[in-house]
Amino acid sequence: MELGIEGRVALVTGGSRGMGRAAAEALAREGAAVAVAARGAEGVAAAVEAIRAMGARAEGIVMDMSDPAGPAAAVAQCEALLGPVDILVANAGGPPPGPFTGTDDAGWDIAVQQTLLGTIRLIRAAVPGMRERRWGRIIAITSTSAREVIDGLALSNATRAGVAGAVRTLAREVAGEGITVNNVLPGPILTDRMRELLSAEPDIDAAIAARGARNPTGRIGDPGEVGDLVVFLASERAAFITGGSVTIDGGESRVVG
Repeated sequence: MELGIEGRVALVTGGSRGMGRAAAEALAREGAAVAVAARGAEGVAAAVEAIRAMGARAEGIVMDMSDPAGPAAAVAQCEALLGPVDILVANAGGPPPGPFTGTDDAGWDIAVQQTLLGTIRLIRAAVPGMRERRWGRIIAITSTSAREVIDGLALSNATRAGVAGAVRTLAREVAGEGITVNNVLPGPILTDRMRELLSAEPDIDAAIAARGARNPTGRIGDPGEVGDLVVFLASERAAFITGGSVTIDGGESRVVG
C-alpha cells in the first residue's frame, strides 16, 4: 500500500525509546525524514544512528516536554534541521504512578506540565505551519487510561484524558484544512515504562508473562505494532480519520466510544 509520506518531515517526541522510537523508525521506513526528540542526549544519538543506518534522514533534538519553552524550541529546531513539520507525533512520558489520595500538588504540577501542557504546547507550535501548507498529521500517543481509568495511575488517568479532549477539540477546528488530529491509546505494551511499573515484583519476567496472560490475545503488545498504527494515521490513506481515539490493546478495554 502506498502511504504517501515519502519525503515528509516528522517530529517524534519521546522518540529515543519505546513506542516513540518505534514510531520514528516506522516513519523512516516509509521514507519520512525524522527528528527524534527526547530528554537524554545519549538515547537521542543512539536512535538517530539507528535510523540513519536504515538509509533515512534523521536528526536529534534534546528537549524536555515539561519545560514551557521546550516544545516550541523543538519544532523550530526540527524546521531548521530538516524542514517544516508535516507529521507530529506527540509522545510525552507517563507520570509517576500513585493513588489520587496520595498525590500532592507538586505531583500534579509536574504531570500537568509534562503530559498535558507539554503536548498542548507542542501541537500549538506545529499547527500554524500545517495550516499554511494545508496539510498535516498530528498523532498523540496517550494511553487507554484516557478512556478507562487504571487503578494506581491517578496522574496518568487525568492528564491523558485531558490530552484526548484537547486533541479531539482541535481536530474539529482544522478538519477542513487538510490536517488530521488523532489519539493513539495503547494498552499493555512491552516498554521500559511497563518494566518500571512492574519493578516491585520479585520476578519481573514472570510478572510480564502474567500480565500478557490476562489479555484476550494472551500476550503483551510490541512497540512496533504501535509504530505501524502511527504510520497509517500519518498517511494519505488516513485522510478521513480525524478526532479519533484509536485503541491498540489486544481487545482488553471494555469501554466503547
